[in-house]
Amino acid sequence: MYFYLLVTVLLTAVVLVVGAYVIAKLIGPRSYNPVKGQPFECGVPTRGSSWLPVNVGYYLFAILFLVFDIETVFLYPWAVVVKQLGIAALVSVAFFLLVLIFGLAYAWRKGVLEWK
Repeated sequence: MYFYLLVTVLLTAVVLVVGAYVIAKLIGPRSYNPVKGQPFECGVPTRGSSWLPVNVGYYLFAILFLVFDIETVFLYPWAVVVKQLGIAALVSVAFFLLVLIFGLAYAWRKGVLEWK
C-alpha cells in the first residue's frame, strides 16, 4: 500500500515540476540582452570578475552566529517548564551553557572573532 502512495507522490511531484517549467517557458518573457545578464548590486555596475574569493572569516563568523543563535533558541522551551523539571534540568542547562561558553572561548582564542 505504501509503495503505491510513494509512486503517486513521486509522479505528482514530477508532473507538477515539469508542468511549471513548461508553463514558465511558454508564457514567460523572452527579452534577452547582455545587460540583463550582468551581475548587479546597489546600483553600481561591477568592474572585473564578480567571482571574487570571500574571506573565510565571514563564513566562520556566520557559522558561530548561527550556532549560538540556535542554541539560544533551545533555552526557550526549557525556560517554560523549568519549575516542573526541578534541579536536574537546572544542572543540565548549566552544563549546556558551560559547553557554549567553552566553545566561544575556543573560537575567541583561535582568533575567529577578530577582523583583520
